[in-house]
Amino acid sequence: MRAIILAGGKGTRLKPYTVSLPKPLVPIGDELPIIEVLIKQLARTGFEHITIAVNHLANLIMAFCADGSRWGVKINYSIESKNLSTIAPLALIPDLPENFLVLNGDLFCNLDFALFYEYHLERGNDVTVATRRRSVQIDFGTLQYDHGNRIVQFSEKPIHEFDVSMGVYCLNRRVVSHLDPEIPYGFDNLMIDGIRSALKIEAYPFNGYWLDIGRPDDYEQANLDYPRLSKEWGLQAQKEY
Repeated sequence: MRAIILAGGKGTRLKPYTVSLPKPLVPIGDELPIIEVLIKQLARTGFEHITIAVNHLANLIMAFCADGSRWGVKINYSIESKNLSTIAPLALIPDLPENFLVLNGDLFCNLDFALFYEYHLERGNDVTVATRRRSVQIDFGTLQYDHGNRIVQFSEKPIHEFDVSMGVYCLNRRVVSHLDPEIPYGFDNLMIDGIRSALKIEAYPFNGYWLDIGRPDDYEQANLDYPRLSKEWGLQAQKEY
């Protein structure tokens, strides 16, 4: 099984943490960089070959992850010369298998990547998207009014629930084989174009633990939860790091 970690972003939402560190090397719980957490989880679930797509501060990521041997996996790199968003970087990888896992380099979750991959194969999907229900609170009082501008309803900082993409996908190679690797193309483009062209795209609802540590609030929560989760998930820092 093959996995691609997208690690080329600048992590602007996490400044000042990312002024001198690329986002995937930002530590969780002052212990492990998030990319090491992901690599350990991938290795544990049977992914033996990992390609890391890099751009911003690429040398630091490559120096830390090296060839992956200390985690028992093979790691190689796809280097972007410019920002290509989240899907176009896949077109730079020449040896993609027919189906592969793609994940953002800023995830903190306990999704079983192997089960997710197997579901994608069993369903014969073009794209499978891991999804999670999130609650979003509006920071304002909201108003509804009729055609005469008469206010008919008021809600103080309402909470809405949405199913959101977790930043974990399984793709069939044909989905990216036609992309120009010089033109930025993101997950939003893939969803819009894929729906329009009737690709077989399915959701994989997940109810476990998931945070996007690119968001400051999620990063703070991950640091609070890490001491407990590191034991539950078997994430021990190695002495040499």
